[in-house]
Amino acid sequence: MASPEDAEAIRTIYNHEVEYSAVTFDLRPRSLDEQRAWLRDRSGAHSVVVAEVDGRVAGFASLSPFRTKPAYKTSVENSIYVAESHRGEGIGDVLLGELCDLADRHGFHAMFARIVDANGASIALHLKHDFFDVGTEVQVGRKFGRWLDVKVMQRLTPV
Repeated sequence: MASPEDAEAIRTIYNHEVEYSAVTFDLRPRSLDEQRAWLRDRSGAHSVVVAEVDGRVAGFASLSPFRTKPAYKTSVENSIYVAESHRGEGIGDVLLGELCDLADRHGFHAMFARIVDANGASIALHLKHDFFDVGTEVQVGRKFGRWLDVKVMQRLTPV
């Protein structure tokens, strides 16, 4: 699980994606105070996990509530970010495996991923962990002067 001391490393990884990619639809980098608050808001079933390489955070992932209405309490959404310097090392695979285990242990029935649909590596990763394609939200985001589609994927708790 992530600790408050991981906030700066998580912020660095996340802000790189905010500034240079479309994998997050945030348009403004997070401050350290915002990142600390984000971490404080996540505990228990909606936790943040980190992967370390040589004692340094190389990636992080989180479970978040899917929607706020009570009937959605058994569903969660996942997010995974791996530092650019550690991509292709299997870190995303480890993180998503941990999230799936965490979701199963806490009794969540459905886990969702919203993936900018040009991100083939993330789509392949989710398929590997038994997610299936639910559909595509067309032109729902705009970043770097272009419209972006979002692929929705879902995993159901194994029976």
